[in-house]
Amino acid sequence: MNDTKTTPLIENEYVKELLAIMKANRVNTEDLQGLIGYVGAMERQLDTAVGELHSMRRELNNMREEQNHPVKTALQNTVRTLERSINDAREQLDIIKKNIIDGCKNAVSAFKEKGISALSNIAGFFKIKDSLQNLRGSLNSGIEANKRAIAKIESVSAEYHEAGKHIKNMARAVAGKEAVQDAKPAGRLAKTLEAPFRSELSCLTGMKKSVDAAIVKLEQLEKAGLKGRQADKKPSILKTLNALKEQTEQAKRDAPAPDKAKRKEASL
Repeated sequence: MNDTKTTPLIENEYVKELLAIMKANRVNTEDLQGLIGYVGAMERQLDTAVGELHSMRRELNNMREEQNHPVKTALQNTVRTLERSINDAREQLDIIKKNIIDGCKNAVSAFKEKGISALSNIAGFFKIKDSLQNLRGSLNSGIEANKRAIAKIESVSAEYHEAGKHIKNMARAVAGKEAVQDAKPAGRLAKTLEAPFRSELSCLTGMKKSVDAAIVKLEQLEKAGLKGRQADKKPSILKTLNALKEQTEQAKRDAPAPDKAKRKEASL
């Protein structure tokens, strides 16, 4: 079998087999397919986030003239924080994929052993809710780190241009010219540094939305399974009618015959 870390879930043999069984037996596959689709979206978004992380490192390495600048040091620390968050997200996503594949494999085995009734609670085969919530926590850490980095770049850029405005106004005052009121907007360097952090923020935010949507799909699968179990426990109408009929017939058999009752009264 292909490596689960690199093969999309929808192409896994057990996933495809379970979906085929469900379709053949008219079991709704919408929620399961939705869950698998969101996991696939997470993988693509995470790959993009890793690419943006490389861009961040490249831009920071290009800051030759600011080797010991405090902003560069702060951003390098942010990149390391992001790297840990993304590595944690990758580990959680690998666990989610493996558990979904194992769940599909076990569901297929249960179907072959017990028939379609074994699929009345599909969600019970997937142990992924905790991993999804842990993944969301890792993404939140990355999102907050990106926001802090962008705020830091904007703050330093604003201070730099504000200082530049004061220096320029001193020269204009000596020359008898009117002072400049507005500082320059963020410069090329600030925008260049911000770009990969903003892209990373977009990737992680999108991935978090996919995680939230996957949790919703999992909960819908759980609700469908609960309804299925309740339906299994609820007696059918025909079964209930047959039981009432049996009770009525038994009551007739237990009741004394009318002529026997009359003979008994006459003898008294």
